[in-house]
Amino acid sequence: MYNILLLGGTTEANVLAQALADRGLRATYSYAGRVLTPRAQPLPVRIGGFGGVDGLIRYLQETGITHLIDATHPFAGQMSRHAVQAAAHCQVPLLALTRPPWQAVSGDRWHCVADIPAAVSALAGPPQRIMLALGRMHLPDFAAQPQHHYLLRLVDEPTAPPPLPRHSVVVDRGPFRVEGDIALLQAHRIERVVCKNAGGSGAAAKLAAARTLGLPVLMIDRPDLPPRTTVHDVEAALHWLAQGAHVPPLPADGTERGVYNQLPRA
Repeated sequence: MYNILLLGGTTEANVLAQALADRGLRATYSYAGRVLTPRAQPLPVRIGGFGGVDGLIRYLQETGITHLIDATHPFAGQMSRHAVQAAAHCQVPLLALTRPPWQAVSGDRWHCVADIPAAVSALAGPPQRIMLALGRMHLPDFAAQPQHHYLLRLVDEPTAPPPLPRHSVVVDRGPFRVEGDIALLQAHRIERVVCKNAGGSGAAAKLAAARTLGLPVLMIDRPDLPPRTTVHDVEAALHWLAQGAHVPPLPADGTERGVYNQLPRA
């Protein structure tokens, strides 16, 4: 008997939600609540935080969750860490469904930094026109570098003016096309792109556009997370469920294990 909690908000989570619904599996889709207009889902939906690790533990216990799947954004580090801790406490099998990170290819001009503060520091210097492709949550951090003009591409129309003295806002939702992003960068005379290494295809167009135009990219690395069983596609997540979702003991060296790709349909 399944009672799955799917921590979502990503394309991969949406595809998995449909697959679970198609198979008639009992599951709940959880949104963090950061997007004002979340996509409709074929599963029951809850919106908002759990109240830290203790709140998530309480939710798992009170609702009788049998399987926990973390398909949040690769940069939702706090939620992912809470999921690891809560699943271990409740002895609930945990799976991470996440996209592989992007890798630089020939022609890319990437400078990689560890986190948002490092990205802010890296922007010290003369004014530039910068595409800040980070969403709205981290915009206040970049007020420390007010000399630049920032192009902000947001999913929702901002409810208050962004805290950056020089900016332009484009409201759009991916997936994006390379031709469109080339035109966007050219129209706004962008000189540098700043983004997180989210991976996946929906937001990769800006990297190809920057490569085509010879623009530098300031790439923010993913946060470090505890070891967990991880897959990179929905078929593998279904396989994990079908196999009983047994989570093997973590290896002594603490490395990540359990990465499957293109396994047979459950």
